[in-house]
Amino acid sequence: MAKGIPYGISDFSRLIDQNYYYVDKTHFIPQIEEIANYLFLIRPRRFGKSVFLTMMRAYYDISQKDRFEERFGNLWIGKHPTPLQGIYQVLYFDFSKANLGRGSLEDNFNNYCCIQLNDFFSTYREYYQGEKELEQIIASTEAATKLHWLEATARRLGHLLYLIIDEYDNFTNVILSEQGKNLFRDLTHASGFYREYFKQFKGMFERIFLMGVSPVTLDDLSSGYNIDWNISVDPHFNMMMGFSETDVREMFGYYQKEGMLKGDIDAMINEMKPWYDNYCFAKASLKTDPRMFNCDMTLYYLRHRVNFDASPEELVDKNIRTDYSKLKMLARLDHENVSGGDRMSTIEEIAAKGEILVNLHTSFPAEKIVETDNFRSLLYYYGLLTMCGTRGDRIVMCIPNNCVREQYFGFLREYYQQRKEVFLPHLKDLIDDMAFDGQWRPLFEYIALAYKENSAIRDAIEGEHNLQGFFKAYLALASYYLVQPELEMNYGYCDFFLLPDKSRYPDTAHSYILELKYLPRTATDKELEEQAEEGRGQLKQYSRDKKVTTISEGTALHCILLQFKGWELIKCEEVSPKC
Repeated sequence: MAKGIPYGISDFSRLIDQNYYYVDKTHFIPQIEEIANYLFLIRPRRFGKSVFLTMMRAYYDISQKDRFEERFGNLWIGKHPTPLQGIYQVLYFDFSKANLGRGSLEDNFNNYCCIQLNDFFSTYREYYQGEKELEQIIASTEAATKLHWLEATARRLGHLLYLIIDEYDNFTNVILSEQGKNLFRDLTHASGFYREYFKQFKGMFERIFLMGVSPVTLDDLSSGYNIDWNISVDPHFNMMMGFSETDVREMFGYYQKEGMLKGDIDAMINEMKPWYDNYCFAKASLKTDPRMFNCDMTLYYLRHRVNFDASPEELVDKNIRTDYSKLKMLARLDHENVSGGDRMSTIEEIAAKGEILVNLHTSFPAEKIVETDNFRSLLYYYGLLTMCGTRGDRIVMCIPNNCVREQYFGFLREYYQQRKEVFLPHLKDLIDDMAFDGQWRPLFEYIALAYKENSAIRDAIEGEHNLQGFFKAYLALASYYLVQPELEMNYGYCDFFLLPDKSRYPDTAHSYILELKYLPRTATDKELEEQAEEGRGQLKQYSRDKKVTTISEGTALHCILLQFKGWELIKCEEVSPKC
């Protein structure tokens, strides 16, 4: 029987027991054991963190020792087990479940921890059978009491404890995004109960492994829990989360051999890469390791291909969009502050340039999120930026793929729409006319007018980057195209290439190269004409690029010059590619 596609499956034991496909990551276990006893890793959501941590739980859990061969026999670690396999009592927390309930924050957290600790006592009851206080401890409604008893009793009896926490920061990030920084600060500083739990963990466990999506909580807990080893940017663990292209090819090849997947795997990889690939999590890995695919998005695509023998019409899974809404709340914290304006300018700069320089911070407190480098770092940890190069001692961060780009420009559009609304249904009509009928002028003039009105209302700083960001945000709605900003060509970089997505929309009849030119309102007529002539020459050169002629094949190629003087569009013309 063919293995199931593990889309939405986050538990390793269920995945193996119910015969789902598993991308083997067990070869990282020896490296994890060797580097340190207390580890911490940050990765974006939907990169396989929960599957990995539940795999660790199944591997080290003494209560599951007898199932080692059954679950791990066909995996790398099954043939290379370590001496630590199956020797620990594992306490497992998933803090994404700790904020459920109608009580106070502390009550909800305490109740969740009590449930997990009682489950621990049930699992390992035989090891504490002779302890008279066990039933009393189980009946206690205070998680701290249970932890104190477990620490003392396990140490006296010689039991080894392993603590695994999934989404260690979920509980606090929800509070931060929904209730504000002050409550978060009270929660994690001074006598905050959350901080007290982490103080108790120190020295209680032989090994600890925490995973989350941001470093915010870690910094606030550092004085209470300062024994972790952050491996988030360690090149040895760059490929531990996510799928490599080799992983994807092997998985797709398996389903093809099983007769479940039809079509050319190379073509599928080429279609997926612009949308799901291109993540790098260690500066030292930029030149050595392949880029990583987002796990959930890859499985979403595979499931659709198997079920419907076609690519999904929407290449962005709707579940990813819910992650975007959480980021939006975080990004708008204290938006009244002066630094809030700088935060939005960061997003506009990334949207306009496609990349940004970052001094990556491995941790920072909640009250300093709005500082420039901290906010840029947070965008990276959330998967909205990835490492793509270096410049001196700073990291060049870029938007990883089209999936993230759609979220990014959605965020930016919402920001613009709050100030001066663009009627999006009409915009979509104009996009249709451009794509299928070659009527490009109404669309670009409409966006240019919206830019002028939006900039005037919010008193925007004039500049080429603001202009590019605005156009990219709204052109991203042109789903018939892969909008390639700053595409490198033999003669330089064009501002926009609207690459027709013929695989999904074969009726797209027109493709476009756009050159945006900007000069301030003080520019002279001579300066404007010289710049326009420069733009015409660039467009002619770009149109002769072999890359352009190849990917625009089967469409009518239009070279469009848009020139702005301040906020005003003064030239909107098509340039003939012929000399």
